[in-house]
Amino acid sequence: MNTTTDMPRGDSSTPRGAPDADVLVVGAGPTGLLLAGDLAESGIDVALLERRDHESNLSRAFTLHARTLEQLDARGMADELLRIGTPTRALHPFGRLSIDFSRLRTRFPFILTIPQWQVEGALLRRTEEAGATIVRGARVTGLRQDPDGVDVDVSHPDGTMTTLRARYVVGTDGVGSTVRRSLGMPFPGRPVIRSVMLADVLLDRAPDDIFNFSSNEEGFTFFAPFGDGWYRIIAWDRREQAPDDAPITLADVRDITERTIGDDLGMHDPRWLSRFHSDERQVPHYRQGRVFLAGDAAHVHSPAGGMGMNTGIQDAANLGWKLAAVLHGWADDALLDSYHAERHPVGRMVLRVSHALLTAVTTGSLLVRASRAVLATVVHQLIVVEARAARGISGIGITYRAPRGSHPLVGRRVPDLRLAEKPARLYEALREGKFVLVGRDVAAVAAPWAGRVVTAFPAAGLRPTLLVRPDGYAAWAAEDPDPDEVREALAQWLGPVDREGA
Repeated sequence: MNTTTDMPRGDSSTPRGAPDADVLVVGAGPTGLLLAGDLAESGIDVALLERRDHESNLSRAFTLHARTLEQLDARGMADELLRIGTPTRALHPFGRLSIDFSRLRTRFPFILTIPQWQVEGALLRRTEEAGATIVRGARVTGLRQDPDGVDVDVSHPDGTMTTLRARYVVGTDGVGSTVRRSLGMPFPGRPVIRSVMLADVLLDRAPDDIFNFSSNEEGFTFFAPFGDGWYRIIAWDRREQAPDDAPITLADVRDITERTIGDDLGMHDPRWLSRFHSDERQVPHYRQGRVFLAGDAAHVHSPAGGMGMNTGIQDAANLGWKLAAVLHGWADDALLDSYHAERHPVGRMVLRVSHALLTAVTTGSLLVRASRAVLATVVHQLIVVEARAARGISGIGITYRAPRGSHPLVGRRVPDLRLAEKPARLYEALREGKFVLVGRDVAAVAAPWAGRVVTAFPAAGLRPTLLVRPDGYAAWAAEDPDPDEVREALAQWLGPVDREGA
């Protein structure tokens, strides 16, 4: 689908302070699409600006992890993607290190291999159906903010320039983010690997494992299936460190594959060949005034572990409901500071884990290769144990800091609880995009906040009363609370009932 929507406003006649949209999202990758869809479904006037004038069918990312699938399940999208993708329950990158996802307590105890363009297509359909404005061929060239809003300069394919105004702007425009540069935001870090080759190919012979990885003194080769006969190859030749724009041929990929696994598997008919280098970088602040950064615009790391697209989507899930709450007047602006407080440590953890995995697979000395089990132990020490590695890489183990004295569940991901009535699962109840109050005899207490919270009666065995945020984390919990305690928690998170929109 090729969507181009004109925004008639944003010219010089627009009075200063009159926004063209509540939120402008810059960049229509998975992060921006999920965020724009969430905001539009929440009744927020959102416009999504994308410099590409067409959808991409390239597949730079190809992995969805369990926590991301849970977020998509909370939006009614996971089952559609499960029908397309290929699940894998464990990774065996080298030696004795096995990352087993099958033991995770989730509806999705696996990695789902699926091309990024298919994920984007599903997110785009949802965003359009929700009523977001999508403007293609819109290249952001700069922005300025003041206490009331943000002015964004946009260049269009016909050469015209417009200035759009929004109450908030979110940069989801990738590693080369114009939004980040316009803020003057530093992006500290360093390159960690260069001249990595990517190829989507057909094979005459399937690899031994679903995710086949091999490394030696020559480099490494990694195969991942898309489920439709095509395979993604990620290959690195230690002896050939060409720049990103150097020509690449299928023969180059065949050569390193033969030198690492002893067989090129009869690869043929490449539909995509590319080189890239990988940096490890993270901005110091995810928020600057009325402008936010998410996804690769805020953090970038090696592809080891397949966490890039997933971390960006989870950034968006964290930020979207907070922007909606503030824009609807249900929460104070201070809530938006919690986006950085919660997601910046996650980005830092992802950099640390992906760096450990990359170091493990690219170390080429004879001593280290002869002691691969020892190297695996080093990785174990960094991410503690295999079970914790699976929880960290999958996102299931991510928690947010809770205020002192809170119930132990606060700040933790809430699993997909069984409910006694329809909807039958917590993540089905979250599809309304609201908080969910799970407890017995809470419907009457929550009635004044009916437009902001869904109540659910738990199945047998659940004791704590839980207030679950729209992103599936526990905002508040208590053992056998009285009605006044519940009202206090609802007022804290959803605002007093006399505010507009109650």
